[in-house]
Amino acid sequence: MILTAGVIAELLGGSVDGDPQVQVSTVSPIEKGFKGSLSFLANPKYKDFVATTEASVVIVKDDFHSEEKVSTTLIRVADPYTSFALLLQKYDEMNRPKPGIHPSAVISDSAQIGKDVSIAAGVIVEDKAIIGDGTRLGANVVVERESIVGTNCTLHSGSRVMHHCILGNNCTLHAGVTIGSDGFGFAPSDTAYSKIPQVGNVVLEDDVEIGSNSTIDRATMGSTVIRKGVKLDNLIQVAHNVEIGEHTVIAAQTGIAGSTKIGKRCMIGGQVGIIGHLTIGDNVKIAAQSGIGNNLADNVVVQGSPAFEVGNYRRSYVSFRRLPEKLKAIEEKLAALTKG
Repeated sequence: MILTAGVIAELLGGSVDGDPQVQVSTVSPIEKGFKGSLSFLANPKYKDFVATTEASVVIVKDDFHSEEKVSTTLIRVADPYTSFALLLQKYDEMNRPKPGIHPSAVISDSAQIGKDVSIAAGVIVEDKAIIGDGTRLGANVVVERESIVGTNCTLHSGSRVMHHCILGNNCTLHAGVTIGSDGFGFAPSDTAYSKIPQVGNVVLEDDVEIGSNSTIDRATMGSTVIRKGVKLDNLIQVAHNVEIGEHTVIAAQTGIAGSTKIGKRCMIGGQVGIIGHLTIGDNVKIAAQSGIGNNLADNVVVQGSPAFEVGNYRRSYVSFRRLPEKLKAIEEKLAALTKG
């Protein structure tokens, strides 16, 4: 897709400083710009690259000023980063696959397929499943029986929605995501573990995005619930009957054990482990590689394994790093006292 600087400025509500007819067809980092590419300046430390970049167009803040001569065309906007993100969204929308069903797709006669749906090669849609308007199913996606996928969703290649699960509108599943695999439920006896049937489902509310190869287990009974606007990174495990509150974000390789409830607008770092049956409040921040073994109140920030208040953790860590030299000093004093 080729756009002129003038068209881009109109899309972003900005103004052109330079040639409005110059064309771009791709994007590039400002320090590695090349002819025909579009870049942006959001971090002041890259300011000098505006004068040297070979990018044809650069998005800058409306009050940008350079001490050096600038030859590239500038688009001045109030917020370059937000404007660039908006432009990428529009670019993505323009390049989405066209509606249609690939001849190799297997779709049950009882399934309901909405308008303007794109279904790629190898897709399976089972009995009584519902696919909403404008949704895109990538290659080899599986939507099992009686599941519902809302409008304008994107299910990337190899993702799976198991039976009776529900996705709201504008949800995104990246490659390899599994929604609704069995929860890890077994009843121990003296000689074996007997499987407990997992008869619940998973519910994703609107605007949820799940990263590649993450798994969300169905509830033993009831629903595992991912609330509106939640964003999960790659390789995350969410166990049965977990609930994650609205607009919470969780980084890669985090594991959440069964029946834990996480509040709204939390930020959870990578490789965090959270045991089951906990309640984590709203606006909680958990640093990477922390281990959570107790309930957390609203608005706390924690770090460590087991995790505790981040300020105390950092002070303790400073002391811990100095522990060898402190022990050595104590040993020397004890040795001197013993000799005396």
